[in-house]
Amino acid sequence: QERLVESGGGLVHPGGSLRLSCTASSSIFSFHAMGWYRQAPGTQREPVAIFETGGTKTYADSVKGRFTISRDIAKNAVYLQMNSLKSEDTAVYYCYCKDWRWEDCWGQGTQVTVSS
Repeated sequence: QERLVESGGGLVHPGGSLRLSCTASSSIFSFHAMGWYRQAPGTQREPVAIFETGGTKTYADSVKGRFTISRDIAKNAVYLQMNSLKSEDTAVYYCYCKDWRWEDCWGQGTQVTVSS
């Protein structure tokens, strides 16, 4: 199974920025999708930003204009730049992929806390 490793979470003040990174154990070139989900306490896991087949990017309405997903295929990595962070962005962020076998894969999660 594909292995995903995240980094970059932490504590930040409202209005601040963080950049999350996720590295896959194999080439992401043939992945059908790759991106980020998040889960706040007491809520369901929800998609935040995803690269779909062909490189199309989709964003949750709540993060449009503030978050940017990018990738480096040569490094097997995907990134999430989060700006203008709000308290409601506080959650565990999970890297996600749907690999070349159409299997879902998940990272271990990284905590993002937005608080003054």
